[in-house]
Amino acid sequence: MDGIEIAIEWEWAALALAAAMVVLLPLELWHLYKKRVDRRRWLELLASASPVLPTVMMGAVVTAFIVALNGGAAALAPWSIPTTPLTVLLSLLAVDFLYYWDHRCAHENRAYWAIAHSVHHSSPHFDQTTGLRVSFVDGFISPWFYLPLVLIGFDPLLVLGSFGVIIAYQQWLHTELIDKLPLFDGWLNTPSNHRVHHAIQPQYLDKNYGAILMIWDRMFGTYAREEERVQYGLTEQIESVNPIKVHFAEAAKLLRDVLNSRGVLQALAYLWHKPGWRPGN
Repeated sequence: MDGIEIAIEWEWAALALAAAMVVLLPLELWHLYKKRVDRRRWLELLASASPVLPTVMMGAVVTAFIVALNGGAAALAPWSIPTTPLTVLLSLLAVDFLYYWDHRCAHENRAYWAIAHSVHHSSPHFDQTTGLRVSFVDGFISPWFYLPLVLIGFDPLLVLGSFGVIIAYQQWLHTELIDKLPLFDGWLNTPSNHRVHHAIQPQYLDKNYGAILMIWDRMFGTYAREEERVQYGLTEQIESVNPIKVHFAEAAKLLRDVLNSRGVLQALAYLWHKPGWRPGN
C-alpha cells in the first residue's frame, strides 16, 4: 500500500464522513422553518457559510503551502515508515493526539485564536453551517503541528489523509438535533461533547478539544460533560452577520491591543497569552 493509494482511500473516507451534512442540514433547515425563526437567524446561517468563499479562493495557495511544507519535512526524515494497515491506524491515532494540542493552542494563544480559530466560534447558534465557519488562515498554521509525524518517517500523504478524516468526522458534531449518546459520550467526540466545546458558560470554557477521541481531554484535564443548556458564541459576542466582521472582529481587537501596547514586550504578551489577558492579570 503506497501513499497515493492510502490518500485516495482516506479521501473517500473523509467524504463519507462529511456527507452527514447532506442529511443533517436539510433537517435543521426544516426545523428552523417550522419554528418560524426571524430573518436574523437565516442571515446567521449565511454568515456561517460565508468563510467557504475565501477558503475556495485561497485553496490553491493553501494547498501549495501544505505540499511544500510536508515535502520539505519528508526530505529531512532519516527513514521511511512503510504504510501498512497498522501504521495507518497509528497515523490516525497520532494525528488525533496532535490535533488535541493544535486545537488547544488555538484557544490558548491569542494570535492563533484571533486571526483564525475565533471565526469558528463566533456564531451564537450551533448547526451544520457552524462546521463551515472556518478561516482559511488555519491552513497556514495548523499544518505545522503535524510535521513531527512526517519528520519521523510517516508518509506525508498518509498524515494529510489522516488529518482529513479527523476534520471530516467533526462535521456531524455541529448539531442540536442529536441528544446525548451515553454509550459514546465518555470516550468519543459526540454532538453533546462538541456543544460543550462551543459553549460560553464558565464551566464549559476551554473544554473538549479532541477531534475523534475524548481520551486526550480526560488525560489532560479538559473534559466536561454537557449538563446545563449550552449558550454559544464568544464571551464578547460580535453581534453581527457581516461576513467581514465574522472574519476579522477578533483580529481587529488584537491589532488594537498591540498598537496600544506600552512597549514591545507587552505587545508580544498580547500575542502570546490567552484571549482575555491584560497586563497585571
